[in-house]
Amino acid sequence: MADLTPGVLPDPTARRRGQEHFFAELDEEGLGAVDAVADSGAPSTMWGEAWRKLRRRPLFWVAAFVIVLVCTVALFPSLFTSQDPRYCVLANSLERPRPGHPFGFDRQGCDLYSRVIYGARSSVSVGVLTTALALVLGTTVGALAGFFRGWLDSVLSRITDIFFAVPLVLGAIVFMQVTESRTIVTVVLVLAVFGWPAIARIARGSVMNVATNDYVTASRALGAGRFGVLSRHVLPNAAPPIIVYVTVALGVFIVTEATLSFLGVGLPPSVISWGGDISQARASLRTRPGVLFYPAGALALTVLGFIMMGDAVRDALDPRVRDR
Repeated sequence: MADLTPGVLPDPTARRRGQEHFFAELDEEGLGAVDAVADSGAPSTMWGEAWRKLRRRPLFWVAAFVIVLVCTVALFPSLFTSQDPRYCVLANSLERPRPGHPFGFDRQGCDLYSRVIYGARSSVSVGVLTTALALVLGTTVGALAGFFRGWLDSVLSRITDIFFAVPLVLGAIVFMQVTESRTIVTVVLVLAVFGWPAIARIARGSVMNVATNDYVTASRALGAGRFGVLSRHVLPNAAPPIIVYVTVALGVFIVTEATLSFLGVGLPPSVISWGGDISQARASLRTRPGVLFYPAGALALTVLGFIMMGDAVRDALDPRVRDR
């Protein structure tokens, strides 16, 4: 306790009881350690975020399994059957399933299982090739129209409207009727001619939306060429809606090919396809419905796989539903 005797100054270093000062220990961490931000790895990109969303959805894995299975069957049909789909015995006409022939036989005595397996090749080939060609045409026209605007946009948009006004199936039927040789290449070209306008419209709108962003303006201000900006900055960021539509359109093109073959204006009977087998099975629908069910079921399963994949990709890439 401080000395309070009169005439004697108190010791300034003395402290009253209960008024002692306590000092916290020095923090061993420096300001640099306090202000440092924890490293969370590389920044997440749009595609990385989409993949993170996709791999958590069971719908994506189911669709991926179906698509991979169908593509494997189309590429390597001999791995799934050893029967020749063109070897037919009339004595086996409309026979029920038996060992080695799980689906039975069609009206011509051909093995149904082998025809379903080999029919995947032509149907999937038409769908994939048509989608690829329509994607190139539609994206090119839509990107040029949406990025350069002006008179080029007017001309390309009017051309797109002309083709868009013709329904896909109707236009394909008319052109296939006047075509002498009907092959897979012919069907692909005809479907692509009437299938690209929808992709062009989507690409045009997406490019117009992306082209107004600040990073595009900054790239052009730094001296980047217009085609360089379009290919490096605009198209990669405008791709999500195009990819979503193309995923669904692939299934639509497969159905369209089957429709043309069903109507007799698609692939010739010499080419094994699901649509052709469905058309031939109409006569046996009442007595042997399985002849129609198997190729139709394979077609429906394939299209369903691509539609489910399109839904999953849309939910992962669309910012309006990605954060729900």
